[in-house]
Amino acid sequence: MIRPAIPLAGVIGDPISHSLSPRLHGHWLRRYGLKGHYVPLHITHANLAEALRILPEMGFVGVNITIPHKEYVLDLASTVTDRAALIGAANTLTFLGDGRIQADNTDGQGFLSNIRQKLPGWSASVGPALVLGSGGAAKAIISALISDGAPQVFVANRTRARAEGLKEQFGARVEPQDWTRIPDLVERSALIVNTTSLGMTGQPPLTIDLSRLSPPTVVTDIVYAPLETGLLQAARAAGCETVDGLGMLLHQAVPGFERWFGYTPLVDDDLRQAVLAE
Repeated sequence: MIRPAIPLAGVIGDPISHSLSPRLHGHWLRRYGLKGHYVPLHITHANLAEALRILPEMGFVGVNITIPHKEYVLDLASTVTDRAALIGAANTLTFLGDGRIQADNTDGQGFLSNIRQKLPGWSASVGPALVLGSGGAAKAIISALISDGAPQVFVANRTRARAEGLKEQFGARVEPQDWTRIPDLVERSALIVNTTSLGMTGQPPLTIDLSRLSPPTVVTDIVYAPLETGLLQAARAAGCETVDGLGMLLHQAVPGFERWFGYTPLVDDDLRQAVLAE
């Protein structure tokens, strides 16, 4: 890929005003003194294909993709990475030149990197994982856990049929479970991940029985508003290691920034504070 003198990148979604990605990438561009800009792009489904055709001609080297376009962009890409194909969604597009677009999914990589930044040396191979929810984020996380050696991934969802679909998608190590089985699964799991929006500001709380939770189980939540959700508070009270969801957002952005602007950025406290600043 040949970068323009002042490369442009952005994030596409509908809506998009809530996205923290411009703040995130903007901090890195300023911190490292790099030429370039990263902007939010409100683009509807009807206009997405045309936008992806025109953006490279305007100097864009790539874009992040968020709701509701993550699945549809696979049909618009020239090449799709193995992990994006397995997950069935992409969050990072790179414009390669000659109209070619590469689609990738870095959410799973961001999830694992977030845990390892807090717990160096951690591996999914340490024991079974319990994933709450079965949406797009769950797919990326399940894929990453299996690739990292998780022996079992219990998937609990209020609608069991959706969890059954993940077993078909990812194989025998995925074990669909009824939501009512969560108390028993909590006791058996080395890792617990909430991938639902429950517990997020403005959403209903995540009400599950954690009475059997104890160390050394690691508990993480992809929700980052608030930073410490009710799940993480309960886990901390039980003596467990906890990992908040903001780091997943930050780490998933690293591969795209590296490809687009030619520099590998750091995820550290300065970045967290910049992204959280009002």
